Amino acid sequence: SSNTAVGYQTAYSNTTGTDVTAFGQGAMYTNTTGSGNSAFGRIALNLNTTGSNNIAMGYQALYSNTTGSNNVAIGWTALLLNTTASNNTAVGYQAGYYNTTADKNTYLGHSAGVGQQTGSQNVYVGYYSGPQTTSTASGSYNVALGVQALYSNTSASYNTAIGYQAGYANTTAQITAVGAQALVANTTGSHNAALGFQALSFNTTGNYNVAIGNFDSTNYAVMNLNTTGSN
Repeated sequence: SSNTAVGYQTAYSNTTGTDVTAFGQGAMYTNTTGSGNSAFGRIALNLNTTGSNNIAMGYQALYSNTTGSNNVAIGWTALLLNTTASNNTAVGYQAGYYNTTADKNTYLGHSAGVGQQTGSQNVYVGYYSGPQTTSTASGSYNVALGVQALYSNTSASYNTAIGYQAGYANTTAQITAVGAQALVANTTGSHNAALGFQALSFNTTGNYNVAIGNFDSTNYAVMNLNTTGSN
């Protein structure tokens, strides 16, 4: 069966699962028929039953996974609450922590996407990137690259934020923020595009705006002080 189990109660319930590797107390404890799984760390992949081809490294990594497959969780409690979701990658302390049934997400960084519960095909890269203000975020098709990018996003989809705190307060759909603190104060303004340091940084609810250029306290030509204006 090509199985390896090292540690107290590792792969304890395994019946027909093959190519299983478990190191650490209680790692893969309830695995029965799941195959191709690797768990390294105390109670990593602890509740897995039939999920296959998962990799969990770290204390409680992928702890709650039962039938989800093709997941990678590396880090302390990474993908902790994932149950049936598949094809997720989480690397970092508590990365993807509240992910339960969300598929095809990528979380890279300390607490990256920690609040994402459902929704699919999101990419969050950076310290505290992606949803942090809730444990039930449901947005899909979002990209956040940078420290605290899309920090407040809860249910909105199709957003792109690249840079430190880009789109930080955003809760709405379809914004593009590229640059440190671009659209940082935007909450419900949609269909906005900001390119540059603090571009459209004061915009909150204005829609359909485009700003290109860095913030300049002596020159407001790139609409940095726009708050609620649209189009």
